[in-house]
Amino acid sequence: MKKNPGSTVDTCPCGSAQTYADCCGPLIAGKRPALTAEQLMRSRYTAYTMAEIDYLYETTHPDYRKGYDHEGTRAWAENSGWQGLEIIGCKAGAAADSAGEVEFIARYKEKGVSRAHHELASFAKLKGKWYFTEGRAATQRPITSNKIGRNDPCTCGSGEKYKKCCGK
Repeated sequence: MKKNPGSTVDTCPCGSAQTYADCCGPLIAGKRPALTAEQLMRSRYTAYTMAEIDYLYETTHPDYRKGYDHEGTRAWAENSGWQGLEIIGCKAGAAADSAGEVEFIARYKEKGVSRAHHELASFAKLKGKWYFTEGRAATQRPITSNKIGRNDPCTCGSGEKYKKCCGK
């Protein structure tokens, strides 16, 4: 069963705040290609919410399609309750780039249990078109920052100087 957004007034599942018709709809329908790795990532998430398995396969780089499980992917897509996509960040992947990486969290319910899929997805262009190549689980990275001065604003967001807040 496809979860189809329906009318043009529906907000796109990818979280862009645009309508489906103005966002991922034209990409999934093959009316226009993704211009960036992030656009492709968003449209692929939307395709999962609608069980558009052919689109997922077609937007997977040809070198990475071996072993693609259409039926397993369809079953997972249709049996998951999609709750939202959060783009954490992008590394390259702009229209002029040839490769890029998108870090994201896809939230969904599976058998009544809330889950979060946190991934670093890699993308590459082939003949001017973006494709998903592979994903790997995102791991927590240590927080890094420049040295904070005593009179700098506190990094916790309180609005106070560091020395009067977390720097005590």
